[in-house]
Parts: sequence; C-alpha cells; structure tokens
Amino acid sequence: MKLRFALLELIALFTVSCVDAFVPSTVHPRPKTTCVASGASRFEGNQRIPTAEEVAVMDEMIDKLANAKPYELPGAVKRAFRIIRTPKFFLRIAERTDRADSAEDREKLEALATNLVSTLEVVVETTEEQLDERASNVENVVKAAAEPDSGEFLVPLSPERITAMKAVLEDLPESSLDEGFLATLDAWIVKSHQDGMDLMVGILQKVLQMYAGLQVKRSLERAVEFKDDDTTELFKLLSIDAELWENEIQKCEDAASLKKQVQKTMELVVLSLETGSMSQQVQAEYLKELNNRVEEAEKKL
Repeated sequence: MKLRFALLELIALFTVSCVDAFVPSTVHPRPKTTCVASGASRFEGNQRIPTAEEVAVMDEMIDKLANAKPYELPGAVKRAFRIIRTPKFFLRIAERTDRADSAEDREKLEALATNLVSTLEVVVETTEEQLDERASNVENVVKAAAEPDSGEFLVPLSPERITAMKAVLEDLPESSLDEGFLATLDAWIVKSHQDGMDLMVGILQKVLQMYAGLQVKRSLERAVEFKDDDTTELFKLLSIDAELWENEIQKCEDAASLKKQVQKTMELVVLSLETGSMSQQVQAEYLKELNNRVEEAEKKL
C-alpha cells in the first residue's frame, strides 16, 4: 500500500538552520539546532573511538595538510571538511604533536592546528553563504518526487517520479554537487530519522544514490582509462534505479567483464577524489554495492 504525505510537511521540517551540520563547536560556537549530525547520520559520528582505518585516513590527511602551502589550505579544508571539522581530527593532531620525534615536526603540527582554526573560520563563513543555495537544490530534487497534481508523495516512488528527480539533479551545475550539497542532504536524512519519517529517509537516500551514479558516470566519461572499453552495460547500470540492477545484470552476456569494469571504476573513484571526503565515501559505497550485485548475479549464471 502506498503512503501519502504532503510536500508542505516536508518543507516545514527543514526550515531550521542546518549550519551546525558543518561547523565544529570548538571553532564557531553557536546554539545547537535539530540538524546536528548524530549516529543516525549516513556518515560517521564523533562520539566513538576512531577505528584503525579512520586513524590512518586522518594521519594521511594531517601529513598532506602539514606540508601544504598556506594558499592551498582553504581548498584542502573544503574538500575534506567532513573529517577536518571534527574534534577527533584535532585530538589526533594533538596526539601526534605529543609524540613528535623532533622539535621541527612538533612545531609543524602546532602550526597546522593554529592555521586550521583560522582557515575553518573562513571556510565556515563561505559555507554559510552557500547553505541556502545547497538546501534549495536538495529541496528542488525532493520536490520532483511529489505528485504534480496533488503535491503529495506516493511511496514507493513511481518510475515517473524517479525520472523527474534525476532530471532535476542532472540540470544542477556540477560545481553545486559538492561537499555542501552532500552535507545538506545528510543533515536532512538525520532530521527525518529523528522525526520518525523513515519513508522520507528512503527518498533522501534515493537522491544520494542518484548523485553517486551521476558523478561516477561523469568521471567515466572523462577518464582516458576507459576510452577503449565497451562501457554500455556499465553506463546503463549507473543510469537506472538500484532496484532494477538485478534484472539488468542478468541480461549481461559477460558478467565477469562487467565486474572488472566496476572494480576498475572503484579504483578510479578512490584515487581521484579527496581522501575522507563525503563524495569519495558515497561513490565508493555505491560502487561497492554494485560490485556485490554483479558478483551475486555472476554466481547464478
């Protein structure tokens, strides 16, 4: 049975400011809002102890930032904002400072911490200016999921509504599909989860999936590594809803070749995107799921 809920209810839910989803309280204190990231977020929270893999990612990022030129720092911070803004990132810098082997390394890490605070102040100001635009972009994509005659959402979404959402997403400038877009979308997912709107969470995650497919496809179109490959099947999978993957994969004549292409694409995405960024995580998880589906289909053939 389909569930109906009004578009106006959705808009009312997200009229609160979601700036705190982007801003570390240690850098830019402000009153808490209902959009602060939590364990319900699609991305990792800050309350638990970092895993060895997460520590390795932070260390790699710290090394890059410590050796970056001052004018390179704002861009680097924007690309990896999700991790750099967290208290655990600064705690890791402090841990490494305490254990530094030389006075030079210690001074470099201390300077990095100081420079990051100043840089984050500037980045936050820029991010705040972009929030309204990014929120508007997310809202327009979600609005396309509503029935045009009633303004209500019918869940599960019809193929027509999914196509309409994808059309709005593809019309957005590629430059606007940045970390701010993903962080805004993530904050909406958190808010919907907190309010018990699990079906809206599903719609927002559908947007996340569409984003990943679109960005991976654009990366492949620019990649010279695939210029001699027949990527027809792969492009088709990246262009359709994930719920249709299984049927489409079963039509593939060479599942082994398709799997190689997916794995090759995973390597391309991981190497081309900023380590630890939301865009890298979302696209990598998307491709991992696609790879799992291809492997499952290959076993059945």
